[in-house]
Amino acid sequence: MDQAQPVFYYDLGSPHCYIAAETIMATLPIVPEWEPVLGPDIGAATAPDPGRRRIERHIAELGLQPVRWPRKWPPDSTRATLAATYAKRIGRAVAFSLAAFRQAFAGGRDLGEEDTILIAGAACEIHPTALRKGIELASTASALHAATHRARKAGATALPAIQVGDRVYAGAEAVREATEALDRAGGPR
Repeated sequence: MDQAQPVFYYDLGSPHCYIAAETIMATLPIVPEWEPVLGPDIGAATAPDPGRRRIERHIAELGLQPVRWPRKWPPDSTRATLAATYAKRIGRAVAFSLAAFRQAFAGGRDLGEEDTILIAGAACEIHPTALRKGIELASTASALHAATHRARKAGATALPAIQVGDRVYAGAEAVREATEALDRAGGPR
């Protein structure tokens, strides 16, 4: 059975999206499209207390580098998410997004700071000047708002969210539920 590519909706300021991003490629039977969105615009604002101890335990269980929380919380991830949108347009969404997530949650860096965004860009070979200009493009902002609208229209009300066909799986169990749905549908593994 041929399956449509799932879509992974995420905001770089979400530790839950970070966890999903670190596990999604190894878990889903089909590589998803990575689609950065503005979490607050779909009702998925970053909480002042995201359940840090639970998140730290989950990350330890996954064998990931321990969490180092950014000093400024919640982060303003708008520019970083614009950068991820630009990175997607040039074929580097996954690499940039993983680098940005790791800077924020393994490195404790503020996603609102330009240096953090530029370091994530350098990790996936995006020139700093190109990244700065890409963030400022009206077409990048338009693409991010369109992606956020698509996520909202599809039914994403929490992040992370994974769209499989017409169904959206959102929240902490999104990766598991999307994986099960794809497995039930059959197809290549």
